[in-house]
Amino acid sequence: MIDHFGFIAPLYDRLFSPPDRARLKELLRLPIDGALLDAGGGTGRVSGQLRPLVGQLVLSDESTAMLRQARKKALCCPVTGTVEQLPFAGERFERVLVVDALHHFADQQRAIGELIRVLRPGGRLVIEEPDLRRLLVKGIALGEKLMLMRSRFYYPHEIGRMVAGYGLQPRIEHDGAFAAWIIADKEEG
Repeated sequence: MIDHFGFIAPLYDRLFSPPDRARLKELLRLPIDGALLDAGGGTGRVSGQLRPLVGQLVLSDESTAMLRQARKKALCCPVTGTVEQLPFAGERFERVLVVDALHHFADQQRAIGELIRVLRPGGRLVIEEPDLRRLLVKGIALGEKLMLMRSRFYYPHEIGRMVAGYGLQPRIEHDGAFAAWIIADKEEG
């Protein structure tokens, strides 16, 4: 298997700009005193900008090269592992964030189950994914397939159904250009 992220890790932050911090702050309902998990968070390019708004930031990714870049920033607690089997106790995080990564997970359905498992009651899950309804995103999906990445893109409503399958009531928002957000709150016990 080709280690695509290992190759681009040193350049990743320069190649891709982070999403709108104000929008993420709103979607995640920040600030919070508790912990935020950035699952599939790579170099921390997204959650690093949110660090001042949370009590603790934990970054998980399966790419050691990407996490090496995050460690250089000294802004979070990087943890190596797959999202399909997170190394955390249940109900550990007040907020769980996935930005532009769900399509890279080996088993999206199982990953969503894990994300919800580690989310505290009253917590919020936010998944940002490229909106497959857009022609540009369809081109990116094709390009990743041609590069032999294991990517599997879903339409926003399909991701919403996966989340709903675990008992949460997701809502979907679109930026009108590239991204869709699937937002779900875990009910209090």
